[in-house]
Amino acid sequence: MSNDTISIAVSKGRIYKEALPLLAHAGITPTDDPDKCRKLILDTNDPQVKLIIIRATDVPVFVNYGAADLGITGKDTLMEYDGSELYEPLDLKISPCKLMVAGPKGEDFLNTKGRLRVATKYVNTTRRYFTERGIQVDIIKLYGSMELAPMVSLSDCIVDLVDTGNTLKANGLEATDHVCDISSRLIVNKASMKMKHDRIKQIISQISEAVNK
Repeated sequence: MSNDTISIAVSKGRIYKEALPLLAHAGITPTDDPDKCRKLILDTNDPQVKLIIIRATDVPVFVNYGAADLGITGKDTLMEYDGSELYEPLDLKISPCKLMVAGPKGEDFLNTKGRLRVATKYVNTTRRYFTERGIQVDIIKLYGSMELAPMVSLSDCIVDLVDTGNTLKANGLEATDHVCDISSRLIVNKASMKMKHDRIKQIISQISEAVNK
C-alpha cells in the first residue's frame, strides 16, 4: 500500500458488521464482501482507503506497529494489550457486553480462604481485578469453552464476556461480579496521526458524528 493510503484494521465477525454503518457515514464502503471472498485486504469505494480484516486480538498489534493506520476492536482486547503507540480517541458504542466473574450457582467462591483458581483468556485484566481486591488467584488461561472449567473442577470460577447470560445459565453458572463494561473502540497509530493527520481527523470526526446521532 502507498504512503497516501489509509488502512483500517477491523475485527472480523460481529464488530465488522456493526462497524459498517459508521464507516459508511465517513464515506467508506467496502466493495468486497469478506464472507464471499478470501481477501484479507478489502478495497473500498475510496481508492485511498483499505480495510484489513483480521482477528480481534491482532488489531492492536497491527495498529501499534504501523501495519494499519486505524483499527476497530473490543475494549476487552485493548485492556489485554500493552502497546505504547496507540491512541484510543473514540468509543464506537457497538457490540456492547460486560466482562464478568461467574461461577457455580449458589457458591460463595469469592470468600474462599485459599487461593482462587480462575479460568479466563483475559489474563492481565483478571490479575489486575483480583489484585485490586486483595484476592490471591491462580489464573488458568483458556481460549474457549470457558463455562466448562468450573463444571469439571478445573477452576473455581471464570472471567468472561457476558451478553445475555443464557450460556452461563444453561451450564449451571451465574455472573456474580461486574469487572467492566465492554464496547468496540476506534484506535489510531501515533505516527500515522502525525503523518496523515488531516485525513485521519476527518475520519474520526465523521465516525463520531455517526456514533452520536
